[in-house]
Amino acid sequence: MSGKLYLCATPIGNLGDVSSRCLEVLGAVDLIAAEDTRRTLQLLNHFEISKPLTSYHEHNKHEKGGYIISLLQNGKNVALVSDAGTPAISDPGEDLVRLCIENEIEVTSVPGPVAGINALILSGLPTKRFAFEGFLSVNKRHRKEHLDAVKNDTHTLIFYEAPHKLKNTVSDMQKAFGGDRKIALVRELTKLHEEVKRCTLDEAAAFYEENNPRGEYVIIVEGAAEADIPAENEWDGISIREHVEKYIAEGLSSKDAVKKAAADRNLPKRDVYNEYHRGE
Repeated sequence: MSGKLYLCATPIGNLGDVSSRCLEVLGAVDLIAAEDTRRTLQLLNHFEISKPLTSYHEHNKHEKGGYIISLLQNGKNVALVSDAGTPAISDPGEDLVRLCIENEIEVTSVPGPVAGINALILSGLPTKRFAFEGFLSVNKRHRKEHLDAVKNDTHTLIFYEAPHKLKNTVSDMQKAFGGDRKIALVRELTKLHEEVKRCTLDEAAAFYEENNPRGEYVIIVEGAAEADIPAENEWDGISIREHVEKYIAEGLSSKDAVKKAAADRNLPKRDVYNEYHRGE
C-alpha cells in the first residue's frame, strides 16, 4: 500500500503561526522533503522534532522527485515543506503533486500561511476577484510580455519579488500599467518589521529611487478599470483578405481598400497588398 504526501504550510515569519496539525504531521512522517534543509531544521529544532530530511528544490526536483515517489510507493509517508508558507505555489512542489497523481499516490494538504493571500487582505485593494501571477521572469522580453498580457486584466494582481529586483519590477510595471495604478508593497509579513506601503506606481518608483528595498516582497496591483480597456476592433477577428473585401463591398477600389485596411491594422500597405493577393 502506498504512503501519503502531506503538503505542510509552515510560518512565513512568526513561528506562532504554525498549526498544531502541521507539527503533528511533521513529527509522524517518515521523511520531510524541504526546499532548504537548513532552514527547516531550525523550525524542527525549535519545536523539538527530529526527523530525516532530504532536499527538494528547483534544481534537483527531477532527480529527487523519482526518489520521493519510490519511497511513497513503498509505503512511506512524506511531508513536503517550502522555505516559508504553503508549498506547491510558485514552488517545485507542484511537480511532485503531479507525479503523485500520475502514480495514484494520495496527496493531502495541511493548510496554513500563504504570503500572497495575507498581503492581499492587507492591501486595501479589491479581494472579490484576484489573479496570482507569481514571480516575473528575469528575462526582459519575457517580463514585458507577461506584464503586457495582464495590463488590461480587471482582477487584482498578486506578484512575488525579491528585494534586489524590486526597483526594476516597479519601473517595468509603471511602464506597462501606467503610473496612476494603485499598488500595495508588502514586506516582512508577520515579522517584527512588517510593512504595507499603499501608493501608486509613480509614488513607488520615486520612493525606491531614494530608498533601498529590504526583505521579500508581495506586490498587490490594482486591476485595470473597465473604462481603460481598449475596445476590441471589429477587424481583430477577421483575416486581412476579409478586411480588404469588406471595404471593396462598401464601394472602395481594391487599392483604396488595401490602403484603408493597412491604416486600420497599423501595417505597411505592401504587407496588406501581398496578403490580399496571396494565392491568386
